[in-house]
Amino acid sequence: MNDSNELQKKVEAALAEVRPYLEADGGGVQLVGIDEAAKIVKVRLTGGCACCPSAGMTLKNGVEAAIRKNAPEIKSVVAV
Repeated sequence: MNDSNELQKKVEAALAEVRPYLEADGGGVQLVGIDEAAKIVKVRLTGGCACCPSAGMTLKNGVEAAIRKNAPEIKSVVAV
């Protein structure tokens, strides 16, 4: 398996960990893509998370923290 597939699996596993918490509040998260050169993950917050005033905090403290725990090589997570 190549590094690209392995990194995507790590990111997807991290998103699977946080998804139930987001869904409990009527939201969700989708992986849009991974910029492997810059080590940036792009996600889309959906449902209630898309327009929530706390979305930035959810992104950094929840989604990014989980992704960086599973894939420490990732430098940043951005919402698109």
